[in-house]
Amino acid sequence: MSRKRAKGPEGVSIVEMLEQLLEQSKTGEWYVGTQGPDDEGEEFGPVSFTDPSEIRPQGKLTRNAPLAPLVWFKAGGMADWLFEPADPDDLCWFQDMLSPEVPVMALGLGSNLIVRDGGVPGVVVRLGKPFSKVRAVGDTLVCGGGASGIAVSSAARDAGLAGLEFLRGIPGTVGGFVRMNGGAYGREVADVLVDVTIVTRNGLIETRPASALGYSYRHSNLADGEIVIAARLKGQPGDKEAIQAEMDRIAAAREASQPLRTRTGGSTFKNPPGLKAWELVHNAGCRGLRVGGAEVSEKHSNFLINSHGARAADIEALGELVRAHVLREQGVSLEWEIQRVGRVNSPSPLGGEGGEPQASRVRVS
Repeated sequence: MSRKRAKGPEGVSIVEMLEQLLEQSKTGEWYVGTQGPDDEGEEFGPVSFTDPSEIRPQGKLTRNAPLAPLVWFKAGGMADWLFEPADPDDLCWFQDMLSPEVPVMALGLGSNLIVRDGGVPGVVVRLGKPFSKVRAVGDTLVCGGGASGIAVSSAARDAGLAGLEFLRGIPGTVGGFVRMNGGAYGREVADVLVDVTIVTRNGLIETRPASALGYSYRHSNLADGEIVIAARLKGQPGDKEAIQAEMDRIAAAREASQPLRTRTGGSTFKNPPGLKAWELVHNAGCRGLRVGGAEVSEKHSNFLINSHGARAADIEALGELVRAHVLREQGVSLEWEIQRVGRVNSPSPLGGEGGEPQASRVRVS
């Protein structure tokens, strides 16, 4: 079935566009902007491109884009292509016209992420300012997918909405923590999400209720290539001063316990049921363990840090070494919470394939 590329009105933010969509329906397929499938527009059919440059989007498209400056670890390779869409219409057009053979990955603030040294194949989509607006509508916040946790919690405070303070403690964007069911300080996104609006891999906009996301601990069923462009989060009326006090408490707790001013990726491993990952790592004797320029934080043992010009391979190998130590000493198999993406273009600094990493390549401080 052929479709038309809708031409959205200039200056319409993702929040305004989402509100327009929500007026029409809660779920289904959408044409972006003010035009629908029977209006005038640019016809396109089954044509698709494996070379993103042939699509000619309105946003910024960069070939062989370094990703290290965009991730918290400040390490890793390049994206084959980095796309920063101008607006939702631009993203829909790009996704539809890009061949399904080309992988697509969303990038937020770059926390909780290891980009391997061989770089990321296909296209990395980074949502910028057009997707970062937040607006209160009644007791909900309509949030662009590029809005940070701090921006969302601050907007909730300004609107007198309580229950979203925990987002102050999540170092990421709406798109990232909705996808991962991010959480902190006793709450998680599943507790507050009303619905999410995505651009599918074939360029359609869909709004899905929270109940359709298959949420579990740090997991959703959102597919690869589906880009979160907005979400609605529910709060409850609260006192602005009390909300600010809770945000301050969370900020102080993070500052006291986490290595915030280092090149880190956030929490490295998921907490096993009934256990704390940091305690398992500490009790296995891994605090201060190093591989190359990567180190287990002395301040918080569930954080890996790039302390001495680490490669991404150093960081990932250190994580695998920690997992091996914890399994041997504590009898628990830790699961990665940090996402590891991209190509491996060099052998692990810890030795060959399979088995436990070679301790001879590791020094302990």
